[in-house]
Amino acid sequence: ATVDSIPLIASSVMSKKLASGAKNLVLDVKYGSGAFMKTPEKAESLAREMVSIGERFGRRTVAFVTDMDSPLGTHIGNALEVKEAVATLRGKGDPRLTELCLTLSSYMISLAESLSLKEARGKAEEVLKSGKAFEKMKEWISAQGGDVAYLEDLSLLPEDCVSCDVLSPESGYLFRMDTEKIGLSAGDLGAGRKTKEDAIDPAAGIILRKTRGDRVEKGEVLATLYTSDRRKLKSAGERFLSALTISSRAPAKRPVIFRILEKKD
Repeated sequence: ATVDSIPLIASSVMSKKLASGAKNLVLDVKYGSGAFMKTPEKAESLAREMVSIGERFGRRTVAFVTDMDSPLGTHIGNALEVKEAVATLRGKGDPRLTELCLTLSSYMISLAESLSLKEARGKAEEVLKSGKAFEKMKEWISAQGGDVAYLEDLSLLPEDCVSCDVLSPESGYLFRMDTEKIGLSAGDLGAGRKTKEDAIDPAAGIILRKTRGDRVEKGEVLATLYTSDRRKLKSAGERFLSALTISSRAPAKRPVIFRILEKKD
């Protein structure tokens, strides 16, 4: 009865941020089917509460309210998301994901270095283009005892030998994607745990071939599922399809960033 309590969520998140000692905070508060907060209004209420707490404790705090009503990026699963993170930091990531990362980074640089957002954006774009962003990722992985060879050669990451494509049952536009169900579908494949005793399959997951707003034809590939256990494919594929709504009309375009909240707000 307390999991969706905004005061409890805000205090839980912000206590960790404050304890870290950071003087500036940029928060990404999600809304939608794949988030705690299902509507932008509830996410905005949570964001305002966290900005208020941060400022009360002397931290310059900015909160983004962003869309998680459709997947951010195209890779779902442990090893698959590492691959997507590497691609993004090498300047070859999904445009929607890359744009959000650059905007979040711009605000963080602006706060930390007292620069205009335009100057900060230029710095963020430069480190991405030059490869410095990817080198920094390798530094912090190495500092935590990780093996950066896996980042330099992605073929070293685990790969499952069983996969299948999910085909569109009809033609139309991909109108809606229930991200919670899609996440559960990845869990069905082994990418997550249903109980704490379950083992995670690091290679299991989903690569999306189509996303919200795309035109699809009957029989066209919507996604590819990966798992170590062929028996999991049928139920995971059925759950994945149940998460999609295909319509004769295209959905309205929606920005990934709904609102940016600062102290003055």
